Amino acid sequence: MADEPHPQLTRILELVADAPNFEEVGVEEAREAFEALASFSPAFEVHEQYDTTVAGVDGDLDARVYRPGEGNRPILIYFHGGGFVVGGLDTHDNVCQRLAVESGWTVVSVDYRLAPEHPFPTPLEDAYAAVESITADPASFDGDGTVAVGGDSAGANLSAGATLLARDAASIGDDAPDIAHQLLYYPACGSPFESYASREENAESYFLERSTIAWFDEQYVQSPTHARNGYLAPLLVDDLSGLPDATVVTAGFDPLRDEGIAYAEALESDDVAVEHRHYESMIHGFVSFLGRVDAAEDAISAGATGLDAAR
Repeated sequence: MADEPHPQLTRILELVADAPNFEEVGVEEAREAFEALASFSPAFEVHEQYDTTVAGVDGDLDARVYRPGEGNRPILIYFHGGGFVVGGLDTHDNVCQRLAVESGWTVVSVDYRLAPEHPFPTPLEDAYAAVESITADPASFDGDGTVAVGGDSAGANLSAGATLLARDAASIGDDAPDIAHQLLYYPACGSPFESYASREENAESYFLERSTIAWFDEQYVQSPTHARNGYLAPLLVDDLSGLPDATVVTAGFDPLRDEGIAYAEALESDDVAVEHRHYESMIHGFVSFLGRVDAAEDAISAGATGLDAAR
């Protein structure tokens, strides 16, 4: 393992150190601070980009479409990170733009509702409803019928949860979306009944801190009745067989490192094909630092390679 984060991260970590702690300033200021941090990375050109809506569980959700070119293409449904509390379409423009261009897939970024106003399971229900809607009518987005899901951090958790919901629905004979691939950037998937060394080793100073994770959890999981819910914490699921092939990206200086690695290993042990890329000198959220950190481009390329195999 690397002794310290990559030098390209130095300026970013300095900016983060000067930013307010989300748990100290509250939800609204945290959202504003996250938007400000996201503006640090440049935007990228894409053939066509436009805003629309997709069906959520209780009504339409805002969404943004990134088309890399003309013609019918496979669709990646993307869910942004932000601890289920912060983030939105604007904060992940750059990631979606680069994924569209690199993969040749149309990317549809879905603005699911956030906690604490909408705690678990609402964001997951929104995500799954969006997957159902887009999969049922891919032609609305000039799709060719192939659909994948992806996201980073909290969004990767929603992607994993959506694949589990789809598999389980199909297993009992219900209509379920056909998901070709799951792209998981540093997924939040740990069980509350397990301890992970990376949460201790990387508790402070590396962008996502243990205290912030605890605050996110308080906003998102507002009832102890969800503690053993595998759709909340996929590592609680005993059998992961039958899930779509996966690309899993983890980072060495990430408190979520060990659970992401464990999830990749659990998928593999249940005969799910997994491409796991580990970036030992990176921090949580590094893929968002496109144009600043070389590993971010490499991780986008890894995601594009996984999607290409799913066509």
